[in-house]
Amino acid sequence: MALQVGDVAPDFELPASGNRTIKLSDFRDKKNVLLAFYPFAFSPVCSLQLPGLQQSLGEFQSLNTEVLGISVDSKHSSVAFAEHLHLDFPLISDFNKEVTTAYGVLREGGFAERALFVIDKDGTIIYAHVNALGEVPDNGPVFEVLRSLQ
Repeated sequence: MALQVGDVAPDFELPASGNRTIKLSDFRDKKNVLLAFYPFAFSPVCSLQLPGLQQSLGEFQSLNTEVLGISVDSKHSSVAFAEHLHLDFPLISDFNKEVTTAYGVLREGGFAERALFVIDKDGTIIYAHVNALGEVPDNGPVFEVLRSLQ
């Protein structure tokens, strides 16, 4: 079962596009985080979902929120997908499936659910939603939650 609102977000440290390593706790007390799980790089719905986040990146930034995409793809796939989509936010590789499992969004087939988690500056999940596999997530409720923090 996926983590719920009110749960403490499990910390992680994983490789990401942009030749970076992302550690969730580095954002604590500094920024909110939108953690956007997606099944696979270069798949049709993911190729819509992530550009939608990119289009809204300025609004996320104005709400002091870091956007992080995460899948079980290899680091190399994440890098290639981020470059292909011209993303200005990192895509994280959870190749060993530890974070996907910890957040309760690992599907039986060994890939991530399409899920959004908003984590506040204190490290608490304040929004959690798992989408149907072929459904592009709606960012509207995410923005509502983030605006409520202002």
